[in-house]
Amino acid sequence: MKIFFKSNKLERQLTEPASIKRAYGTMAKAVYQRIKEMKASENLEIFMTIPAARCHELSGKLSGFFAATVSKNFRMIFTPSHNPLPLKSDKGLDLQKITSITILDIEDYH
Repeated sequence: MKIFFKSNKLERQLTEPASIKRAYGTMAKAVYQRIKEMKASENLEIFMTIPAARCHELSGKLSGFFAATVSKNFRMIFTPSHNPLPLKSDKGLDLQKITSITILDIEDYH
């Protein structure tokens, strides 16, 4: 997938292993792994099959966003970067057609 970032600061933090380590400390390895998995996945449907990522669609106030596990409590929050969003005939998201995302944050939203 193609990855975009919410801000230039977040992009700097998430593009180099050394900057990931500075920004996320003990979570750096998992953050770097999720980024590599996202880039290696052809689309969101494939990324969602990676067991360690535990990627899922969010609900409630974060409805429309997705999360991937970084640590026990922290999640990488992202959204599809398509306008309009690719939909199936039943109006659900067509995960096979989501080939680019925007990473919004890494946070503990629990």
